[in-house]
Amino acid sequence: MRETAETARIASEEARTAAETARTASEEARVATDAARHAVVDAVRATADALNASLEHMRVVEDLRRTLREIRDVNKLDSN
Repeated sequence: MRETAETARIASEEARTAAETARTASEEARVATDAARHAVVDAVRATADALNASLEHMRVVEDLRRTLREIRDVNKLDSN
């Protein structure tokens, strides 16, 4: 009887240790997932910022083209 109780206690302790190991691994996975999520959010924000900067540059280039066309048209009128 004593031997059976000791075997049950050891099995229970091993199960408790396994459960604690699983809980620790689960927590570490949650932390890693949270860090990855933050990295993705940061990357999306950086991409959005880069796209906004590109859009602003495109607007500047279009303004320059418009100005150059206007200058060209004025020069054509002056030539006639």
